[in-house]
Amino acid sequence: MKRSSCIVATTAILLAALWIPAPAAERSPVVVELFTSQGCSSCPPANANLIKLTEQKNVLALSFAVTYWDYLGWKDTFSKEEFTERQASYEPALGQDGPFTPQMVVNGKVSAVGNDLEQMRLLVANAEPLAGPSISLSGTHADIGGADGLTGTADVWLVRYDPNVVRVPIDRGENSGATLAHTHVVHGLTHLGAWNGKPKAFDFSAATGRLHTAILVQGENGGSIIAAATN
Repeated sequence: MKRSSCIVATTAILLAALWIPAPAAERSPVVVELFTSQGCSSCPPANANLIKLTEQKNVLALSFAVTYWDYLGWKDTFSKEEFTERQASYEPALGQDGPFTPQMVVNGKVSAVGNDLEQMRLLVANAEPLAGPSISLSGTHADIGGADGLTGTADVWLVRYDPNVVRVPIDRGENSGATLAHTHVVHGLTHLGAWNGKPKAFDFSAATGRLHTAILVQGENGGSIIAAATN
């Protein structure tokens, strides 16, 4: 696993599509995932950029704290191994040698260094609308519609995130003495099951506290995101 603080990432586009796209009834959000760590000295600017991207109404921002910087003396207060695994699953299709921070991934298709705000805005502006099934989302229930031409199955993910800006004082490590601002921090990631192109319902527990819910329908093993919704 690569642990360098900032690696110039080559933008890569996932060529394989899950099905023949059909026009979506309404524009889905552009999903921007930031893989970051409080122990990475290059990550604070990317955290700030994600805050700016949330000002765009069509963006679903998700901040995943990875674990592989924890060895430097500061354990990220939000990090979970499943977030690190999610990032690692993206890298082969994105043409990366391995995970790095800060990395932003747009719709599961394109990767860039999260410190470059103008590049991220360009990737968001150029992102093709998600052409997957409709998602009707309530507090504890999601109905995913059908779609023609699906080959294989897609994963359905439940994401719990805090849409508020939170500030965390850092006592050790590369960012010692700083107070870092975060937003849309992911606190939970759960695989709900598979979707095979036919309408399907999923039930789950209600979110607690300030957490919001997002549903992602995504190609297997870190494939493209084909549908997304949030409450």
